[in-house]
Amino acid sequence: MNDSFGAGGFNATAGGGGAGNENKAEGVLPLVIEQVLESSDGGISLFGHQYAMITLVAIIRNVDYSSTKVTYQLEDHTGRIDAHLWIEDDGVTSTPSIVPQSYARVVGSVRNQGGSKSIMIFKIDQINSPNEVTTHLLEVLHARYKGEENSKRKVEGGFDTNANATSNGGFMESDSIGASLGLNGKQLAVYKAIKSHVSDIGISRKELQAKF
Repeated sequence: MNDSFGAGGFNATAGGGGAGNENKAEGVLPLVIEQVLESSDGGISLFGHQYAMITLVAIIRNVDYSSTKVTYQLEDHTGRIDAHLWIEDDGVTSTPSIVPQSYARVVGSVRNQGGSKSIMIFKIDQINSPNEVTTHLLEVLHARYKGEENSKRKVEGGFDTNANATSNGGFMESDSIGASLGLNGKQLAVYKAIKSHVSDIGISRKELQAKF
């Protein structure tokens, strides 16, 4: 498997779990499940920057309901993890309708209990386009390489805080996320073409080329 999808960019010593470090964590980082499972117990950190939340795109393999929470078993091409959505006082009315064996985007925070990691869900939405799966993987790669680039720039003394902001990962639901990730020109055009295409199998290379 390509190391870009592994946890090689994580700083296992970052974090530490203290209140001071919690206050420094910010932004939303796109990840695959393996990266979550192999992350430091002190928190999610990529090239020295600590993140408060993560976003995943995965298949919902199983859904388990209880009186206080809904537990989703998530799976992508790198592993499996449980994600918990706590039910509000109004009960099932606050529980989203997610069809098992379908893809969903999850935004949440990582918790470590008894050596086992899970996700506390802030938001979960079913997705119907395969392009969103591809787009998420591109975002994972971009966040990793952008983080590495910014880390090198910081070491060299020419750190650009505006460039760093593009890798902080804010979860946005419009095409502006492409620009926020630092994409421009043809990169942004390709991103928008993939994201806006609606079909069961995704956009073909021929269809993509026809747009340029």
